[in-house]
Amino acid sequence: MIDTNYQAAEKFFPQDKILAKTALKLFPKSITPNHITVFRFLASPIVGILMLCDSFVVGLVAFLLVAFSDALDGSMARTRNQITNWGKIYDPLADKILIACAIFTIVLRYVDLWTSLIIIILETIIVLVAWRRKERGGKVEANIWGKIKMCLQVLGVTILLISIVFDWAGLLPFASGTLYLAIAFAIVSLLSYGI
Repeated sequence: MIDTNYQAAEKFFPQDKILAKTALKLFPKSITPNHITVFRFLASPIVGILMLCDSFVVGLVAFLLVAFSDALDGSMARTRNQITNWGKIYDPLADKILIACAIFTIVLRYVDLWTSLIIIILETIIVLVAWRRKERGGKVEANIWGKIKMCLQVLGVTILLISIVFDWAGLLPFASGTLYLAIAFAIVSLLSYGI
């Protein structure tokens, strides 16, 4: 169901206009943002399996494609006025599944246990807080802090995958640092929910 109370024009992000004039033109109107979110749900475990099997080159490409689908579905929803209550809940959940697949398959192996645990614990708490808020009739949608956190997580995992693919150990501290920064933004995002 389309959320008719949402005023899309007020919530555009910088990438929306760029994607609307480029990548979104490849998608017919019959493909909705929710279809792309479902794709991310189905594709994330495949990304995890690729990384688990040490297929890092294909895993990097697959990870970037699936992560890019997050930008696509959000921009599609806003620019085509196709924002749904289902999408508000399940789009962020699909993001968390993608990141969890990366955390359990490569961050745990190449960064450290504590970084992995903190990210997973924070993401779990964010999901629980969002569900509790929804059950109480509150508004549940991603905020700017959560979007920055997701971008940093994707960047951190991407840097980590590049360091693995090209055997550039010197990039590992940058991957770790980016993930630490993502943790800081996850905390800010969580606090912004008013817990």
